[in-house]
Amino acid sequence: MGPRMISVLSSIWALLVGIVLIMLGNGMQFTLIGLRGDIEGFSAAELAIVTSGYFMGFLSGARLTPVLIRRVGHVRVFAALGSFMSAALIAFPLMAEPWAWTILRILVGFCMSGIYVTAESWLNDAATNETRGKVLSAYMIAQTLGIIGAQALLTLGDAGTAVLFIGASILVSISFSPILLSVGHVPAAQMTRPMPLRELFLGSPLGTVGIFILGSIYATQSGMGAVYGTAIGLTADQIAFFVAMLFAGALVLQYPIGWLSDRIDRRWLIFGASVLGALSCVVGIAIGGGFWPLMASAFFAGGVTTPLYALFLAYTNDGLPLEDMPAASGGLVLTFGIGAILGPLVTGWAMQQLGPIAFWAVLGGSFALIAIYALYRMTQRPPTPVEETESYLSVLPTATPIAVEAAGVWAAEQAEEQTEEQGSAPDAAQEETPNGTDPEVKPTSAAPGTERR
Repeated sequence: MGPRMISVLSSIWALLVGIVLIMLGNGMQFTLIGLRGDIEGFSAAELAIVTSGYFMGFLSGARLTPVLIRRVGHVRVFAALGSFMSAALIAFPLMAEPWAWTILRILVGFCMSGIYVTAESWLNDAATNETRGKVLSAYMIAQTLGIIGAQALLTLGDAGTAVLFIGASILVSISFSPILLSVGHVPAAQMTRPMPLRELFLGSPLGTVGIFILGSIYATQSGMGAVYGTAIGLTADQIAFFVAMLFAGALVLQYPIGWLSDRIDRRWLIFGASVLGALSCVVGIAIGGGFWPLMASAFFAGGVTTPLYALFLAYTNDGLPLEDMPAASGGLVLTFGIGAILGPLVTGWAMQQLGPIAFWAVLGGSFALIAIYALYRMTQRPPTPVEETESYLSVLPTATPIAVEAAGVWAAEQAEEQTEEQGSAPDAAQEETPNGTDPEVKPTSAAPGTERR
């Protein structure tokens, strides 16, 4: 870690600490909804609607928050959203009705999305071309650790009382103190208009369809995991451990999948990760309630979900010039969000009709669809040479277009730097393919290092 990176981290440590605290509060309420909903007698279908409400709010917040920031500034928006979110978390046990919870979840989703947009704007502004990859990685690790840690906090209280909701609210409230007391320069909030879905699909059918299905998978895992746990009779502590495994797998599998991503055809890797996810769901169906096999199923099914998200982003960017990446990133985030809204609804209806086993059946079927479509697309388009692909960077599904755009530009810059290094050798500079083109130069109409925010 060089002096420049240490300097950057020292300037954003308060933001990273704040993100961990926010994720502790947000991660608690995700699982609490399933636990308390079961106590209140909500059906799986009702809790599915509540879950979808969060992603409706999240998608809306990602588009509207930049407008609010341009009007009143980062600090005011950040503080206001934090206040609303903290209040909403306390209101859950006071208004135990499905319709009220749906409204509250829409509000929480909107606030969380706005918080992410603001935080990611600060992070992106603090980073340079050399440090952006490490900064984004630190941000993603902070988020994941916060979600996993939240499950441990759930074991300290009773979901049947208001204490855990109050605890989540307190964590969110105090998370803003280190951020607001240390923030200095505030950048402009700028996001490129998303690429139209038809244009996005024509450019990358696998990326578009795959990330839509993955949105439904991620929302089902994070929102309906606790509902499934209560339905099969797990204790509150066991449910917390189950949800933690869904996210812990991503921390372990992200690196090996990312390493492979830069070395083989990404479509084969998408196929392999999807098959692993589907097989994990088959185990979840077959084990009949064994605790540790169930945890293993959650670990691998959740573990491939986040890497698949980054894979779809990287694969889509492989076929695009640099100037189109920000718009494509916005389109992919929108597509993922639509899938996230629909996924819990389908799963909740299926669980209402078929019982808890439908949780794994819907997830497994969704993974299988991605695998089958990846195989089909391999028959329709030749592979992109590995040396012409963009660098892989882990991006969480909770990221807004701010972080996704920054990651895409960073990946393109890294790939171009590698190309320049390889092309600097005398022999490499003279080497040409049979058709007279330089095999190392990737077509792009943007200058190397071009930055989009």
